[in-house]
Amino acid sequence: MATFGENLKRERQLRGIALREVAETTKISMRFLEAIENGRLDLLPGGLFPRSFVRQYASHLGLDAERVLVDFQRELGEPAPEPPAAAPRPPRLRLRRAVPGFLALGLLLGLFVVRQIGAGRPHLAEAQLASQAVVSFPTDRVFPPPSSSSPPPPSPQGLALGLRARERCWVEVQADGVRVLEGVLNAGETKELHAQGELLLSLGNAGGVEVSVNGRTGVTLGRPGEVRRRIHITHESLPSLLPESPDVTPLG
Repeated sequence: MATFGENLKRERQLRGIALREVAETTKISMRFLEAIENGRLDLLPGGLFPRSFVRQYASHLGLDAERVLVDFQRELGEPAPEPPAAAPRPPRLRLRRAVPGFLALGLLLGLFVVRQIGAGRPHLAEAQLASQAVVSFPTDRVFPPPSSSSPPPPSPQGLALGLRARERCWVEVQADGVRVLEGVLNAGETKELHAQGELLLSLGNAGGVEVSVNGRTGVTLGRPGEVRRRIHITHESLPSLLPESPDVTPLG
């Protein structure tokens, strides 16, 4: 069974990230990063430093830092932290008791208005009725103003990205700015993801994945084992991705 450090090292290698890049970004010594990956936890400084190192390392790889930290605590032989207790629910309003009071108040207000009208003070009733009138806006305040021209054209077709792994490959996909996939696809595994305007695709083994967009098979995005990051797929860039175009240069 792989150790915590071996699993962390495998995730880094699947993303094509060098250990020195992690050290330069997180400002953590290479010696400490190697100690984490090799399971030499005795070489790490004491206190909260090891947990901080692991959290920064996991965040740089795009992993769930809190989940990785729980696995690290198990590696240290510490019990996993208990989830925080749920906040107490606020007491429910007892509407059944409040409704009769509201009805009685409304009845008293109605009797008061009738008495004022009968006493020859209709202006008071009119003022109260006016306060209850529904406010309506003139048509010239409608934004945007109505137009007699033809309706705008429908929005362009969305993007449907199909992935089929010919070989084992790490994949990350963002759809319209939201990460919708991150993990490893095994040989033969397929995924289909959708976006309205933009997809960002990253591959740890570009030559091991067959890509299609809106049902049309695209060009090969790289060589076997090549790492490609943040490949932009939009409606405008489709001609460079689909083989029907004379320019079949892969997206970069």
